[in-house]
Amino acid sequence: MGRWIFAGVLAAMLAVGAGWLARRPQSAQPPPLRVLLIPADGGTESGTLADYRPIFNAVARRTGMRFDLKVAQSYGGVVEAMCNNVADIAFVGPVTYLQARKRGCAEPLAVAVKSGRSVYYAGLFVRPESSIHAIADLPGKRVAFGDVNSTSAFVFPVTMLLDARIDPARDLSAVRMTGTHANSLAALINGEVDAAALSFDSYDKAVRANVPGARSLRVIARSDPIPYPPLIASPRLPPGLRAQLRAAFENLDDRPDVAPAMIRGYGGAQVDSYVGQIAPDHFAPAARKMAQISDALKNEMLRKSAARPRR
Repeated sequence: MGRWIFAGVLAAMLAVGAGWLARRPQSAQPPPLRVLLIPADGGTESGTLADYRPIFNAVARRTGMRFDLKVAQSYGGVVEAMCNNVADIAFVGPVTYLQARKRGCAEPLAVAVKSGRSVYYAGLFVRPESSIHAIADLPGKRVAFGDVNSTSAFVFPVTMLLDARIDPARDLSAVRMTGTHANSLAALINGEVDAAALSFDSYDKAVRANVPGARSLRVIARSDPIPYPPLIASPRLPPGLRAQLRAAFENLDDRPDVAPAMIRGYGGAQVDSYVGQIAPDHFAPAARKMAQISDALKNEMLRKSAARPRR
């Protein structure tokens, strides 16, 4: 299975790279910096891509730099792109960042701050009429998770189950790996699963967009605080350029020509500012949760998802 997963990730990475190479300008002007985003909300124009255009437009206005934003087909595809010189900058979850950092392919560029904090939360959601009221009610139920490398749609929710002494591969009647928060939400609303794991930022975005059925969903559990998803940069970029980018993100909220509505983060939500000086242990909570989930459990959950009955 791992060989096929890697092949899929590599194919997605090459597809992104080929698109960028095909569009490389022929003039003497430096090519735009290649920005790759995880497909947190489906990767559509109305999804993750639209969430991050305003902040990169603001940095471009300040610095004169140009950015070419694309959305990856998977979280693992972003890691491969950063490690194979296919992307210069990326928006990733904390787990994806730690995976790239372990391979020497990434360093933090900036994280968003709102109300003095740089955290977000995952939740387990059910339909309003559900008989499920707590994590303890989940054994024997069907549960949707996002990408296996997602911090808030997989790693933190799975550890919430493990902490409640529930083995997702053994105790759930079905596991659905949907790939994105938006897909998990849709699976829940459509009755394909009994519960779904996703971030509150993605859920709030669906409510703001008036997605039918989203507003009435119930939350049965909320995660511990999760380090906010960072923007990361490739160590291959010149140090001066990285410093210029970091300073540009940090001081955007002081610019009179940058409207507060342009300073947005994960899920398209407006944030107060970005900071570039990030404490070395900022992502430690995510690393501890990653350590709770074995590769054997991940593989069992993937096998269970692949074996689910098809309609």
